[in-house]
Amino acid sequence: MGQAEPVRTTPIKQFLPVLLCFFAMGFVDLVGIASNYVQKDLALPDSQANMFPSLVFFWFLIFSVPVSMLMNRIGRRRTVLVSLIITFVSLLIPLFGSSFGVMLAAFSLLGIGNAFMQTSLNPLVSNIVNPKKLPSALTFGQFIKAIASFMAPILAMWGATAVIPSFGLGWRALFLIYACVSLLAMLWLGATPIAEEKADKVSGFRECLVLLGKGLVILSFIGIMCHVGIDVGTNTTAPRILMERCGLALEDAGIATSVYFIFRTLGCLVGAGALQKMAARLFFLISASMLALGLLGLFFVDGRIAIYICIGMIGFGNSNIFSIILAQTLLRLPDEANEVSGLMIMGLFGGTLFPLAMGFASDMLASQTGAILVMAAGAVYLLCYTMVIRSQNV
Repeated sequence: MGQAEPVRTTPIKQFLPVLLCFFAMGFVDLVGIASNYVQKDLALPDSQANMFPSLVFFWFLIFSVPVSMLMNRIGRRRTVLVSLIITFVSLLIPLFGSSFGVMLAAFSLLGIGNAFMQTSLNPLVSNIVNPKKLPSALTFGQFIKAIASFMAPILAMWGATAVIPSFGLGWRALFLIYACVSLLAMLWLGATPIAEEKADKVSGFRECLVLLGKGLVILSFIGIMCHVGIDVGTNTTAPRILMERCGLALEDAGIATSVYFIFRTLGCLVGAGALQKMAARLFFLISASMLALGLLGLFFVDGRIAIYICIGMIGFGNSNIFSIILAQTLLRLPDEANEVSGLMIMGLFGGTLFPLAMGFASDMLASQTGAILVMAAGAVYLLCYTMVIRSQNV
C-alpha cells in the first residue's frame, strides 16, 4: 500500500513523461506521408505503396495479445520502455537509405514498437489518473499524439524543400528528429517511478482471445479497426485526392495530411474537456456523424478549399473515437484491463486491412473514389456502434 503514495502526491511528475510517450506514439502516423514520398521516389502504384502503412499495422495483429501477457509479467512502465527502444531503432534505419527493403524494415520495426506502446501506455495511464477521468485523460493523450502526427508532413516537406540541406537526408530528416525525441522519452520515463498494482493472474493467449466472445469486446474491436482504418486511410489518401483533383505536386498536396491531424488535434483538445461534462454516447454520435459527413463530401467536391473542409471534418470527427471505445471497454471490464487493452490494440490491425482494400479499390476504379468508398463503410459501422455506448462516462 505504501507504494501507491507517489501516485497521489506527485501525479504531474509522472504524467509529463507519459505525455511525451504519447507524443512518441504519434510517430507511427508518419507512415502515411512517408509512403507517399517513397511512392514518388520509387514510382510505385497505389496498391504497392499502400503496403507500407499496411505492414506497420500488421504487427498489431501479431504482437498486441502477447504484449498484454508480457505486461502482466514485467509491468506496464517497463513494457513502454521496451516499446521506446524498438521505436528508436526503427527511426534510425531510414537514415542509411530509402530503398524498398530498407523502408520495409524500418516500417516493420516502427509497427512492432507501436504495438508494444499502444498496448501498455493506455493502461499505464490508469495507474496515474482517477478512473472517472480516464476517458478525458486518454483523449488528452491522443491530443498530444496528434501533435506529432500533424508535424510529420511539415517536417518531411521542410526536409524535401529546405534551402539549407537537412543533413543530406531530404524528407527523411523527420526520422532523425523523431529518433531524438524517442530517446528523450525513454530516458525520462526510465527515471520516473510509477506504482502499479500487481496483476492478479498471468493470462495465457487463450484466456485473452476468449474475451472476444463477449459482445462488448468484439464490437469494440471492430470499432477500433474502423477508426484506425479511416485514420490511416485519410492520412495516406488525402494528398492523393488533391493531386488527382487539383493537380498539385506531392510537396504541396502533403499539407492535406497536416490539415487532417490539425483538426484531429483540435478535436482531442475539445474532447478532453467535453467528455468531463457530456455523455459519452452523445459525444460519440456527434463525432461519428461529423466523420461520416466529411467522407460523404469527398464524393462530390473538387475544389481545394472544399476538400480541406471535408478532410478537417473527418479529422475532428475521428479524434475521440478511439479514446471513447477503449475507455468504455476498460472501465466495464476492469479486472481484465491488460488483456482487454491487448485485444483493443490488436484492432489497430484495421490499419493493415483498410489501406490494402483502398489501394486495390482505387486502382480498380482508377480514382481515389474507390478508397473513399472503403472508408465510408467503416464510418457507417461507427455510427451503428453508438448504440453500444453507455450514456454515462463511467
